[in-house]
Amino acid sequence: MAGLAEQNKRRSARQVLSTLEEVRAAVSQITGLANRSLAILTHDLEPEVYDHDEFLETLKRFVLARTFARVRVLIADPARAMKDGNRFVSMGRRLNSYIEFRNVKPQFRTHPEAFCIADDHAIVYRARAESWEGVADTFQPPVVRRYLDVFDSLWHACEIEPELRQLQV
Repeated sequence: MAGLAEQNKRRSARQVLSTLEEVRAAVSQITGLANRSLAILTHDLEPEVYDHDEFLETLKRFVLARTFARVRVLIADPARAMKDGNRFVSMGRRLNSYIEFRNVKPQFRTHPEAFCIADDHAIVYRARAESWEGVADTFQPPVVRRYLDVFDSLWHACEIEPELRQLQV
């Protein structure tokens, strides 16, 4: 049965997204497919998606089931998350050996995209972060590699956000 489950993970299931509910469900699905890592690029931690029970429960299961799990989150504008609070940040504070947040440096904050990548195969992608229109795919390694390269470049160029350090994240 494990082989069948692994084969199903390797099948591409593409979905066009246009609503908050679709994006939220797709992010939770992609998170559930992760075996090693998640890479999230978000403008303000999007509380409608990342501060939602469905995502947080899936994320918690992912992190606690794997001692080597790694979640990297790039935030273009953390002011909203700092102002309103966010359970994702709280979880990151408790599980700080698994979840790391970084603030996008000002010169990169005009980056229009938002995405969530699981390992090297699954992605939820929105070309414009302020819109819910996008695409989710459960197995598209070449596309994922492209956006993971973008993420890694930004990740290495950005330092840990001092405001998040104050929150002990």
